[in-house]
Parts: sequence; structure tokens; C-alpha cells
Amino acid sequence: MSTAETTSGTTIQKYLGLIRFSHTIFALPFALLTAIIAWHGDQAEFRWQDLIGILLCMVFARSAAMAFNRYADQKIDAKNPRTASRHIPSGQLSSRGVLTFTILTSVCFVLSTLMFFPNKLPLYLSVPVLLFLLGYSYAKRFSMFAHYWLAAALMLSPIATWIAITGSLSLPPIALAAVIFFWVGGFDIIYACQDAEYDRDVGLHSIPSKLGIAGALRFAAASHLLCLVSLILFWQVAGLGTIFLVGVVIVAGLLIYEHLLVKPDDLSRAGVAFFQINALISIGLLLIGIADLWLAL
Repeated sequence: MSTAETTSGTTIQKYLGLIRFSHTIFALPFALLTAIIAWHGDQAEFRWQDLIGILLCMVFARSAAMAFNRYADQKIDAKNPRTASRHIPSGQLSSRGVLTFTILTSVCFVLSTLMFFPNKLPLYLSVPVLLFLLGYSYAKRFSMFAHYWLAAALMLSPIATWIAITGSLSLPPIALAAVIFFWVGGFDIIYACQDAEYDRDVGLHSIPSKLGIAGALRFAAASHLLCLVSLILFWQVAGLGTIFLVGVVIVAGLLIYEHLLVKPDDLSRAGVAFFQINALISIGLLLIGIADLWLAL
């Protein structure tokens, strides 16, 4: 392998690390589940171009939002010991390069909405949606509820998917959006507990920095309780069966376990609670949803 090929490969790996590409699994399964429900219920005719459009839009939108977050937070990250090793502060990637990457992925996101033609709504809504996604990066500078801006950004995945392939809106994607909103808000609060003291010292806003870690964990638990209520509502309005209801019970168990992992005086397992358990929840709900619909055929 040549030096140029090695450098190119390393650069690609750095950008994948920058956007934490593996975290795409937090939202993509919900977009796919929404599409499958729409196709299964005859709300939309299956088209390969729609499936490709969903995948492209999800990847590019999240990549743009994550890259811009790293660009916007580079000075904050550099001062925080936990984040000082991130790509821009550590010099692995340049600030200009990350901004360029953000612009390119943003353009690709907008262009990807053309896959849904003749439905033009995704194209018309692409820029407002993108601005909302990018706007999250500044939320913690003025609001302790920045966690729920992130949650609202991710909850757009089922709503946008339904609009893209049906041209309308219905209760199932709205109910699933509520699930995502309270689920993401809750686990982002848990994750933010790691930076509670730093955020307080530098004047950044978060629920842990305002309420303290114990109060924040209680807030996150309440959010996850509302997530489960929303999940039961989604089960009902989507017309899902017993298999999915069993999945709801499993999700409840996983959320309880997530909260048992993190204590006010011990945040050492916050990373496990953040990624591994929530990855199981998102992928698990997709697979259980598919199984439920398949056996209902």
C-alpha cells in the first residue's frame, strides 16, 4: 500500500471518528422502522429509491450535524480534560477541514432529498431541518434544556421519513417521535453528568450543572418513564402485536439497568450506559418491530 493510500485511509478514519459514525444507530433504526410500517400498511408503495434516500439523508444529516458540533465546540473541547483529545483540539483534523466537511455533507443531504421525487416536500423542508440540526450546537450556551434540542433533532427521523415516502403525516411517526424525544433526552442527561462541574465552571448550561448530578439522574429517570408511556402509545396506534409488546417490556428492563449503572458518586460506567445499552434499544426495537409485522402477515 502506498503512502498516499495510507494517508487517505487514515484521513477517512479520522472523519468517521470525528462524526462518531457508529452512533448513527441511535436514529437510523427508527427511520427504517417507520418506513417499514408505512410500506406494510399500504400508506406508501415500496420503492428502492426511497430506501436509498432514507439511508443517504440519515447519514449525511447526522454527519453534518456532528461535524458542525465539533467545529462549534472546538474551544470548549480544548479546555475540557475529557474532550481535549477530540480531533480538532488535538490537531488530528483542521478547523477549516471540518467546516468544509460540514458544508459538503450538508449539500449532500439536500441533494439526497431528490431521491423522493415526485414528492417535493423533503426538498422544501431540507434546509429548515438542517438549520435546526446545526442549531443544537449552540443550545447549551443559553439553555439547560439543550439535551432536548438534541432529542428533538433525532425525533425528526420518523416524522421526516413518513413525510418523505407518504407525502403526509400520521399518528405512528408522531408517537415514535415522542419515544425518541424522551429516550434521547434522558440518556443525554446521563451522559452530560460527566461534565457537570466543568459546565458550571465555564458557564455552560445543562440539567446536571443546574440541578446537580443526583437531581439530573432523577430528571433522566422521569424522561425515560415518559419514553415508555410513549412506546406503549406507539404500539397501539401502529397496530403492532404481542411480540412488540414483549419488546416494550425488554426496553423497560434495559432502561432500568441503565439507571442502575450510573450513581451520583460513580459515573465510571456512563459510557456503557450511553452507547451499548441504547444501541441495543434502537436496534432491538427495529428487529422486534420487523418480527411483529412479519408474523402478522
